[in-house]
Amino acid sequence: MSLHRKGRAALVLALVAVVAMAFRVSWNALRDIAGAVGADATAATLYPFVVDGLMALALVATLVLADDARRFALRVLGAYTIASLILNYVHGLVPELHGRTVDWSRLAEWDPANWALVLLATSLPVGSIYFGSDLVAKVLHHRPTPARELVDGQRADTSAPLPHTPLPDAVHEVPTASKPPVSALVNGRADAVQTPDPHTPHPVRTPDAESTDDALRQAQFEEAELERMRQDARRAYAESAQAGRPLSARALGEAFGMSESWGRKQILAVRDEEEQLRPRLRAVDTAAV
Repeated sequence: MSLHRKGRAALVLALVAVVAMAFRVSWNALRDIAGAVGADATAATLYPFVVDGLMALALVATLVLADDARRFALRVLGAYTIASLILNYVHGLVPELHGRTVDWSRLAEWDPANWALVLLATSLPVGSIYFGSDLVAKVLHHRPTPARELVDGQRADTSAPLPHTPLPDAVHEVPTASKPPVSALVNGRADAVQTPDPHTPHPVRTPDAESTDDALRQAQFEEAELERMRQDARRAYAESAQAGRPLSARALGEAFGMSESWGRKQILAVRDEEEQLRPRLRAVDTAAV
């Protein structure tokens, strides 16, 4: 195991230890609060898992989800964090809650504040059922995006230009619909260039050269897959437009696991192609006729 992986593993273990200790501290306060609002011994023991457990679930969901679903998970995490903080604060203000020496329905002397605190404490379990089920459903239906990411975090529609020898000019003159896959062109060109000469010794391929060739083939394969995805998305939008129900940019992007901006680019490409194919009228000079 490398030093970098050891550092990451140590960081994760330290985080788990801190979270476990923080949960133990919060568990004491939430258990007393649950007992003060009428929960029995078993329910009061399980109550902290309902509140802080959903916080842990929402935290995991934020690491898996993206876009709107991730923002929803962050809102759930923030709301339950604030609720747990309020209940822990009330427990600190009323230390008699630990000994169960106060009236079970009195968390504050002012009636409106007491009603609000009781409503908060009793509504958190119901909210955990609703929000927890929604988060699990979003995680189970989440599909990771297959597109590669640029350094600045934006999704790449096209790959970076390849180093070394470019493709011949004749390839660029072939229409897109009849153009063969880029990987086949590169492999065919590589076979033509690397045809061995019977009068020359075979070159010795080093591991670095083989890894470079593998990376080149992988890049060409990914580019071909992205191009195929773009063509499929444009075809899907054109068919929906012909049916009278054109897809929106957001719906088109989500259907292919991409962003809304990516879907908007494909829609604009379809419209540009339709504009080029549309016949143009020319003015006729009647005087010359």
